[in-house]
Amino acid sequence: MKSLNVDISQCNYKVMIGTGGIGSGKFFLLNGNHTLGREESRSGIILDQNDYCKLHIISHYVKSLLGNDFSVLPIGNIGNDDVGIKLLQEMNEVGLNTSYVKTVFNKPTLFSFCFMYPDNSGGNMTTDDSASSVVDEASVKQAKIEFTNYAGKGIVLAAPEVPLKAREELLKYGSDHNFYRVASFTSEEMETVMNSLMLKDVDLLAINLNEAAHAANLDPEKADPMTIVNASMDSVRLINPKINISITHGKSGSWILDDSEISHLPSLVLDVINTAGAGDAFLSGLISGIVAGLSLQESQQLGTLVGGASVSSPHTINKEIDRKILNELSKKAPFSISKNIQTLLEV
Repeated sequence: MKSLNVDISQCNYKVMIGTGGIGSGKFFLLNGNHTLGREESRSGIILDQNDYCKLHIISHYVKSLLGNDFSVLPIGNIGNDDVGIKLLQEMNEVGLNTSYVKTVFNKPTLFSFCFMYPDNSGGNMTTDDSASSVVDEASVKQAKIEFTNYAGKGIVLAAPEVPLKAREELLKYGSDHNFYRVASFTSEEMETVMNSLMLKDVDLLAINLNEAAHAANLDPEKADPMTIVNASMDSVRLINPKINISITHGKSGSWILDDSEISHLPSLVLDVINTAGAGDAFLSGLISGIVAGLSLQESQQLGTLVGGASVSSPHTINKEIDRKILNELSKKAPFSISKNIQTLLEV
């Protein structure tokens, strides 16, 4: 794998410590593009595609893009089952430091059931009673020495599919040790998050348009995208005026709020095989760009390229993504690629 042309020794950040779901899943292709109804029965087929959960996806791409000199430490749980053993092996193979990935003997590895429509859109459902569900504050505290060792030189990632308490603890550790703090939340979590002080410990909030609608207390089926983008950014900034916000929306692209400026980039126009995991891939590109010293707008460009590369794989981790592939995609981008990114992608 060819990582980005970045010298980690010259970067401000040397490590990413994250928590979130570690698990696998199956894809079910529905017949018909109309939205599945509450009491509807729908036929379809199970696809031969591998699904991975959020922490694994983002950690994999960040490690692959930034190379051996950048450390990635996921904090999470797997079950004592064949699936968990296989996932741990895959994480070790890409070079993740799995010292804080623990095996739970009375819970299965997290499972996600992904449903897809023929137009390649879709969603997923994850199990609540998995090993990931018992990741807690103590799990985060086990990595305390890492925060001390990397004080002022790290990024924390608080991703969904583990309890909010664990993510809140991680963000507090990040604040106490001067880390750059990245967080993401599901739509069902947004009300709790918006009514808490958690966002005060976040530098970059990364969400999709549906999650943004819930942050602004809007109906995602009735409000137009720009109304949701503006309202959610206003709502979030009432809690934390300095927070930066990333919002993705599939084919419509992404919006970034940096200081007082909103930048929008369209998605790449590509032959899509599977959109699942594209948002996580986009976020990994954002994080990698931040580590490489890019501006947030430039990191948005890199995130768009990584997200675009991810949809060309049937699996939610495209293990073929590297500098060469991103370089080729950059030539098809419907926007100007910055010189800094061109340098990162030179082959």
